[in-house]
Amino acid sequence: MLNKKMYTTMNKHMNIELYSAYLYLSMSSHANAMGLKGAANWFMVQYQEEMVHFMKFYNYVNSQGAAVTLSVMSAPPSQYKSLLDMFEQTLKHEQFITNCINDLTDLALKEKDHASHIFLQWFITEQIEEEENDRDLIGKLKLVGDNGHGLLMLDAEMAARVFVPPPTTAA
Repeated sequence: MLNKKMYTTMNKHMNIELYSAYLYLSMSSHANAMGLKGAANWFMVQYQEEMVHFMKFYNYVNSQGAAVTLSVMSAPPSQYKSLLDMFEQTLKHEQFITNCINDLTDLALKEKDHASHIFLQWFITEQIEEEENDRDLIGKLKLVGDNGHGLLMLDAEMAARVFVPPPTTAA
């Protein structure tokens, strides 16, 4: 059972995960409008992953006997200067999410909520991967610069990304 403080904070974070999905869906649309179908695919896969993250929290909160409360969210940005700008914003957002997960984990330890602490470990590992992927793409985009051929090659690489759902767990 989640105590009130843990429930409130988890519920708030769950809504942040839902916003993340919304953000990446917007980025996918913008990349598509730029003619970068591979980047659009990359962000669509990211959207799907964020929905999985949201559902993990949703299922966990419900499994702890609490009701999920969804909140109103702001519209994500819909305009970006470049693909590099999109990935720099992506990294910044994922670093924010990492901080949120770390704060949740700290709260779980403080509240002696061992079940939530265990649940959050998956997200800690996931955030390491998220930030690394973003840094790798930012590095490649900086290397490519304004070279159209290089951008097309990178776009083709991003087109190959596929959504792989994580193994299902109890929560």
